[in-house]
Amino acid sequence: MITYRITVIGSSGPISQRVTAFAEEVGQEIARAGALLITGGKDGVMEAASRGAKAAGGTTIGILPDHSDSGANPHVDIPLATGIGFARNYINVVSSDAIISIAGSGGTLSEIGYAIALKKRIILLNNSGGVTEMIIKNTSLFPDADIHVAESSEEAARLALGS
Repeated sequence: MITYRITVIGSSGPISQRVTAFAEEVGQEIARAGALLITGGKDGVMEAASRGAKAAGGTTIGILPDHSDSGANPHVDIPLATGIGFARNYINVVSSDAIISIAGSGGTLSEIGYAIALKKRIILLNNSGGVTEMIIKNTSLFPDADIHVAESSEEAARLALGS
């Protein structure tokens, strides 16, 4: 039985090979640990993490912003269409035990904000770019938040699992 849920958040759309590799490795590590992977179900980091999890035999959930699950990436086992756009970011966060952030932009920033407010464990993957790097440079602004910086995909998954 899967008892631990990790949400991977980050850039949608085209992503670099480096960010793709980070996300795939994170997905693999989550699956190897027997945890459930949650993403926003679309492309970019979400697709790469889901692809990695599937390659390692894991289970993936995609919480989609649309009214239909037709936009889910092909590596999502359980697509959940919400029809609520970016508001689904709250569901991505509240449904998880920990968050791993890779690169990202405005949507990722909102998820990090929700994670801080909900006192979720947040893992920021260093050198991945985007808002993840911005938060890394400013973690002192959130002294009560459970924020950790990982130097590798393996460390990110380990920290998200609480070890």
